[in-house]
Parts: sequence; C-alpha cells; structure tokens
Amino acid sequence: MDPVELKRLLLSLKDDSISLEEAMDRLKGWPYEDLGYAKVDHCRSANQGFPEVIFGLGKTPEQVGAVFQRLAEKGNPVLATRCDEKAFEAVQAFVPEATFHSLAKVISYRIPECTDEQSYGRVAILSAGTADLPVAEEAVITARAMGCYVEPIFDVGVAGLHRLLDHRNKLATMDALVVVAGMEGALASVVAGMSDRPVIAVPTSVGYGANFGGLSALLTMLNSCAVGVGVVNIDNGFGGAALAATIVRSSYWRKAQLAQGDGKGGFL
Repeated sequence: MDPVELKRLLLSLKDDSISLEEAMDRLKGWPYEDLGYAKVDHCRSANQGFPEVIFGLGKTPEQVGAVFQRLAEKGNPVLATRCDEKAFEAVQAFVPEATFHSLAKVISYRIPECTDEQSYGRVAILSAGTADLPVAEEAVITARAMGCYVEPIFDVGVAGLHRLLDHRNKLATMDALVVVAGMEGALASVVAGMSDRPVIAVPTSVGYGANFGGLSALLTMLNSCAVGVGVVNIDNGFGGAALAATIVRSSYWRKAQLAQGDGKGGFL
C-alpha cells in the first residue's frame, strides 16, 4: 500500500464509504508480518513508494514462495530477484499468475503495463553487449514494475560507437539513463558525456581475467570524468533501475506539488 492508497483508504473510512472491519482487513499484517524466518514488510510501499522486493539468492524455494504469497495477497506488484526454476515452481503453487523471466532470473506479479503518458517518467536501459543482457533485463523489469516507461537500448558498447549515436535523439527525451556494461565499463562515461540526464552506471562481471569479476568496470565507472554519474554494485540491475525510478518518481511528484500548490514547492 503506497501513500496514495493509504490516503484513499483513510478518506474512505472517514466518509463511511467502507466499514471499520473492511479497513482493518485491508491493513491486516501492518506494519509487518512475522513468519519466523522473515518479517514481511507490508509498510515498505508507504515509506519508499514500492513494496518490499524479495532477494531470492540464499533463500529456499519454500521461503521465496511463502513471502511472495504474503506480498501478492495485498494486491500490489511483487518482484523476486535472483531466482531459479525451483523458486518459481514454489511461487506458482501460491500465485499461479506469477511470471518467470528466465534471462533476468526475476519472478514478477502484477507489473503495470504503463504507457508513456501513464508513467512517472521515461527511463532508458542501455547495455554495452549481449552478454550484459541478464543484468539489463533485471533493470528493465524493475523500472517497469516501479511505474516507469522503459526504453531498452541494447548492444551499443564502445567497440562500435556508431550504434549508440543512432540513439542520441532518443536519449535526449529520457528522464534518466541506466547504463549496464562489463569489460572496462567505459560506456557510462561516454553516455554521460553526451547527455544532461542523470546516468546510473551498473558494472557487470562480464569480461576476461583482468576484468576481475566486474571490479575493473566498477573502478572505471567510479573514476568517470563525466558529471552526473552514479554507480551501483556489480551486476546490480535491480539497484540501478530502482535508483533511476526513485529519481524519476521524485521529479514527478515534485512537479505535481508545484502544479497544485503555491509554486513554492511546499508539501500539500
């Protein structure tokens, strides 16, 4: 339940359009539900704008399935990252409508199909090479789940810059850019050098021995001489997209407040 839904629920209770019992049922498990091995945070959306996301790595399939079920029962979008087929089978036993994105290793439920006009903003996900696609796809699914219109631009690495230049006009229409790259990780600096949009750089572990499992790309991105580059952890497509979505959503609500308020940016 995000802040808008919570406000709508409280207003409905105030004007008697729903009963106290109905409101209590909607808030069941608030603020979190203790399963013993996990405390499912039903308050996360109200605090951060998006429900809790399940990190599947290290959890048993049964644990992923049970947590996924509790979150899905609230009727909100649900994401579980770093999952395998066994985890998906466990989720399907509780939530048959869930979808498994095998390349990204993500399980999703109720991801909104936002048009450009319905979205909080526009986010481009760029990947340097085809080998970076698992991380890039994780970012695409995450940004869409968080209400962004997403433009995937794949295989535009620095080995063939003409491929990136073909998309220069499109990049100018975006609100944030997520750049996923392995090897030496130079793509983030190149993109930031030709755009005034915030760039979230995601290093990947793709590369030969001296890549050191993504460390070389990470250091290149951290040492970028282009302005406006933020860097997340190696292979963290979810984190890169979540940061981009946070930037875009903050800008959206800021504009909405200014449009409805006194023009001074105060909260309503």
